[in-house]
Amino acid sequence: MADDRYCFIVEWYEQFAALVRRYQLMFYARDNSVEMFDIKNHRLFLKRTKVDGLRLDSLYIGATIDLFSRQLTFVDYGDDFTRCRLSQQKERTLGIIKPDACGKVGQILDAIFQSGFKITKLKMCQLTRNEAFEFYQEHQGKTFFDGLISFMTSGPIVAFELMGVDAINKWREVIGPTDSCEARKGAPVSLRARFGKDNQQNACHGSDSLASAAREIEFFFPSVAAVRQNTAKLCECTCCVIKPHAVQAGNAGKIISAIMEAGFEVSAIQMFHMEKANAEEFYEVYKGVVQEYNSMVLELTSGPCIVLEVRAQNAPVTFREMTGPADPEIARHLRPRTLRALYGTDKVKNAVHCTDLPEDGLLETEYFFKVLDR
Repeated sequence: MADDRYCFIVEWYEQFAALVRRYQLMFYARDNSVEMFDIKNHRLFLKRTKVDGLRLDSLYIGATIDLFSRQLTFVDYGDDFTRCRLSQQKERTLGIIKPDACGKVGQILDAIFQSGFKITKLKMCQLTRNEAFEFYQEHQGKTFFDGLISFMTSGPIVAFELMGVDAINKWREVIGPTDSCEARKGAPVSLRARFGKDNQQNACHGSDSLASAAREIEFFFPSVAAVRQNTAKLCECTCCVIKPHAVQAGNAGKIISAIMEAGFEVSAIQMFHMEKANAEEFYEVYKGVVQEYNSMVLELTSGPCIVLEVRAQNAPVTFREMTGPADPEIARHLRPRTLRALYGTDKVKNAVHCTDLPEDGLLETEYFFKVLDR
């Protein structure tokens, strides 16, 4: 119903007090209003207030939102009604782009966005034999097992968590039958039909049940402190940040495809949910120099961003040329085929951040793939 009330448990890290504060947040779908209760002190924290632009599909466990200059992280459902109502709408599954299809990562991500999924976690990584053995342990003893392990460790993969209505079945429908040859006959628009070769080099993986999805998501995105190694090479590189508004608009796949088609190597990809302190640190060089600094920080923390390590000869300079002028309006007049001209809306929501100074290419890439990815 349009007037349903949804309840969540959210956390806010109060920087000055160095404390994590926990609240009950109520969202009213009828008028996009919220109210918050301080759980520890048993009192109203925010009376019911309308919040323009806040939508129910942006509220899920693991999401972060900015609410009146506070960055809130959603950590749990707050009541049984919300859990029951949203659990199927927010069903999660794991997807993998396999080594044979990593060169098509942009097109595959674009197909995912076009299919209505929300990508909530994403990372390019390289499996060791032991890791592949652990992930595919249920197939141990089968004739294809050794070949599968060799194939899955032959190059980088991209793992991601998808969320949506009936996500497990819907994702398996999008990728198509296991055998790519069979997929081309029976499901010609499926990802395996388009990008797979046979029944092993078949482009993509999808969890087959709720239990498998839970296990496989935990394998790649563990809830404990362990971090699966990224694929950043940290040499001859520059940093590209696909900003939250462009991710939310479903343009990340198109942007990645354009970068790769222009001859750049995308050697690392990862989704980050930026905290305000990290965004301020990353943009520190612009503080007091660019009048949009505060708005840039707000945009970078408004939702997930996707960060790329982009490699080429003289990468910072050549990639900056491809992104175009910082103001998309100017870009559309002077260089209409650049990324900001095509996917930006204004000087803050200008689709991508690129490294401005050649000497900062490695530093910015290290900030994400070495400092934040710990």
